[in-house]
Amino acid sequence: MSRVTGARIFTLEVHVNRFSKFAAVTAATTLAIGVFSATPASAATFYDPPADLPSGNGTVLRTEPMKLALNLNLPGGASTIPGKATRIMYKSTDQLGVPVAVTGAYIASTKKWTGKGERPLVAFGPGTQGQGDSCAPSKSLESLIHIENGEFGIGYEVLNIYDFLNRGVNVVMTDFVGMGTTDRVATYTNREDMGHSLLDAARAAISMPGNSISTSAPIGLYGYSQGGGAAGAAAELAPSYAPELNIKGSYVGAPPANLLEVTKSADGAGLVGVIAYAINGLMAYYPEAHPLLDSKVNQKGRDALEKAKTQCIGSTLTSFGFTKTSKWTKDGKSAYETVKSEPLLLKAVNDQRIGNLKPSIPVQVLTGTQDDLVDHGQVKQLAKDWCGKGVKVDYVPVIQPIGSFGTGLNHLGPAVTNLPSSHNWLMDRMAGKSATSNCGLLWLMP
Repeated sequence: MSRVTGARIFTLEVHVNRFSKFAAVTAATTLAIGVFSATPASAATFYDPPADLPSGNGTVLRTEPMKLALNLNLPGGASTIPGKATRIMYKSTDQLGVPVAVTGAYIASTKKWTGKGERPLVAFGPGTQGQGDSCAPSKSLESLIHIENGEFGIGYEVLNIYDFLNRGVNVVMTDFVGMGTTDRVATYTNREDMGHSLLDAARAAISMPGNSISTSAPIGLYGYSQGGGAAGAAAELAPSYAPELNIKGSYVGAPPANLLEVTKSADGAGLVGVIAYAINGLMAYYPEAHPLLDSKVNQKGRDALEKAKTQCIGSTLTSFGFTKTSKWTKDGKSAYETVKSEPLLLKAVNDQRIGNLKPSIPVQVLTGTQDDLVDHGQVKQLAKDWCGKGVKVDYVPVIQPIGSFGTGLNHLGPAVTNLPSSHNWLMDRMAGKSATSNCGLLWLMP
């Protein structure tokens, strides 16, 4: 499986190369440095949270230097990647209002900023990595493949991030609540946890000692898939949770805005294990639902849920790929049917719905029309919901004539092909250019 995954990584690089001169340079160094790293299971870790946390959200708790995958040091102190990376741990607040330590990475661009005003900051929400601590994106950002505890994290976001650095933009990336940190399970698609951790990552970047970001610096939110959910949730929560941040726009790519519908579309797909990730995350905050869930799930389902807690996506693909969730229940009902018929479970899922609040910034919402993992219909509904609230929405449906048979290719594809346009859109927002909206045409669009 690792060989196949590695091949996909290099294929992704080839696609991005067509759109970025910088990517072409970095791709040439792929095999030279930073492709693989390994961490012993017993190693002392940066990721153990302190016992006591401060009150201020975004407070930096600890830092350490980190390298960047694909980077080569050149004579004279230059490097192939225009960025200096720092691993960070910062304070955030979870769904229950409890203080929580979150890790991530801050990368200061070393490229000269040639735009108007202050150098911008992108708060970057990574796509699905898994649920185990080994999968933390801040680990795989150092190497394309990070191996730890028998799991391997895949740094497939590196070129996405590096393109922003090459544009002279600073980037801060969150690992999300529970990913990497050793004190709790990753809550995966939890709306408030994702939104808070992304906004507090921006706060942490601003407060980094010796950095060049002020509180007035323009900020863009960016994410695809799980990261798209985070960027959407953060856009909604920012007016009440982080009103001081100068956020100019949010790119919301293929977001799981309605988990119920995603539970239906992901069932039986290659990455059906995301449903297990979501259930595990929800159960962390809804203990009252534990007896009900236990009464519905059979031993095979319990084993799947327990195994998924420590897995990265590669292992999840091989363990559960193309499995129907009806195989995990005592009565043979799917996860979708089970949740829909049980008010307690339905409430837990509906609490994560993105689209009930109003962003105060322009948003770009992108979806593949034949996405076989994150349901296209619920993404369009998110655009409708925000349009109905008066938000400036640039809705971008990527036309896909046929499905990809549960392989996830139709989910991955738009993240690659629309990378340049999504970056350009966000750069325009951070540059202060006015956004357009196609809400009035939404009814005509797929």
